[in-house]
This record gives sequence, structure tokens and C-alpha cells, in this order.
Amino acid sequence: MKITVAGATGVVGTRLSEIMRQSGHQVSAVSLSLGVDTVSGKGLEAALAGTEVIVDVTNAASFGDSAALDFFRASTRNLLAAAAEAGVRHYLALSVVGTPSLVESDYFRAKMVQENLIRASNRPYTLLRSTQFYEFISGLIDTGADGDVFRLSPAFMRPVAAGDVAALLGELSVGAPLNDIVEIGGPDQFGIDEIARIYLAANEDERQVVTDPSAAYFGVELTAGALLPGAGARVATEKLSDWLYQAMAD
Repeated sequence: MKITVAGATGVVGTRLSEIMRQSGHQVSAVSLSLGVDTVSGKGLEAALAGTEVIVDVTNAASFGDSAALDFFRASTRNLLAAAAEAGVRHYLALSVVGTPSLVESDYFRAKMVQENLIRASNRPYTLLRSTQFYEFISGLIDTGADGDVFRLSPAFMRPVAAGDVAALLGELSVGAPLNDIVEIGGPDQFGIDEIARIYLAANEDERQVVTDPSAAYFGVELTAGALLPGAGARVATEKLSDWLYQAMAD
């Protein structure tokens, strides 16, 4: 089967592409660095020719202002148009747990637009909403930087390894479109402030974390369960402690 991975050079896209190739599928890799631009549409027609499934794991370069909205609106419209032209039977896209509750944030409003465009396209689809990746914890901590300390919310999340998300995307891509939303989260639940303390300690970083319930998360104040997946979510296998151990060893 020919599968197009849009965002193929990102943290999930690289893992997914490898998984699908190892499973014997033909992978068409779409990425700006590979000469295919989802925002302008350049190269999309050729990349999607003969594709049965497209997996959209693209992401905006900027999370603020209107940049994310501009990116997801243009990129998703172009991918959907190219998918229709190619007769793609399944459009699978990666989104974020909590998106509908966080639309006061520029980034999550943009993700909501992406989801709505896919749902309205009349193309068979599956949306996978994931919790925050372990791989992005460092960047999440940095959003709370305030001088020599980090001010972070105690709101709970269930972070997940990008490899586990890629594996589920691979599983969903070879199945029938669900025309629905699937969620995935990690096996353990932490407050964002707690995750930061664990991560900083593992990196022998002695800077302090201040628990601040009013601390913003990508521009929005969090309620207690805003970042938690629902009861029917898939539970990934790799624990934060195991991921940290491997990351420290690399």
C-alpha cells in the first residue's frame, strides 16, 4: 500500500515513515525540506499520485499570533484537495488532546480549524488526538521561564512517547477510516510542575519550579482536566522514567 506521510521529517513523521517501510508499505515522504510545500501546494500532486492513505502530522513553525492558523488552514486545504484529486481513501491526522477546550489559545484554535476542515471535507477520516510528547517537555518547561525559576501550572497531563503515537498512527492507517476521534495518552499522570521537576532533576538542572495555577499553557489558563484524555483513550506503554533513562543514555 502507498502511504503519504505529510510532515515526514518531524518527531512523529520520521518514526511513522520507518514503521510503515518496515511493514512493507511504500512511503511517500512530504516535507518542505524534501521539496514538497503543503502551504503553497508545490509538489503535492506528484507526491500523492497513487496514494491510498495520507497521514497528516504537519505542524506550524510558530505557535503564536496568526501564524499557526495561517499554516493549518492553507496546509490542510491543500492536502485535502490533493487527496480528493488522488482518490485517497483515508485521511488520518494528528491533533492534540484538549483542543476544543483550549481554543482561546492561538495554536489550539488553529488545530480546531484543521480538525473542522477535515470533518467537513466529506473524505473518510480518522483524527488521533495525542497528549504532549516526552520529546517536547523541555520546550514546555521553557514556556514558564521567569528569571531563574519556572512558573508552571499543576494541571494534570499524561505525556506520551512520540514512538508510541507513531505506532498507533501506523495501526490506524492500515485500518478502515473511523470518521471519528481516537485519543492516546501515556501510562502515568503528572502535574505539569511535577513533570518539570522530574525532567530538570534528571538533567542535573538545579533551577527551581514554582507551582502557579494561573500560569498559561500556550496562552490559555488551564482547568484541572483540560489536558487529560477521555476514559476510552488508548494507553501507551513507555513510561516517562524509561524514556528519560534512554534519553540520558543517548
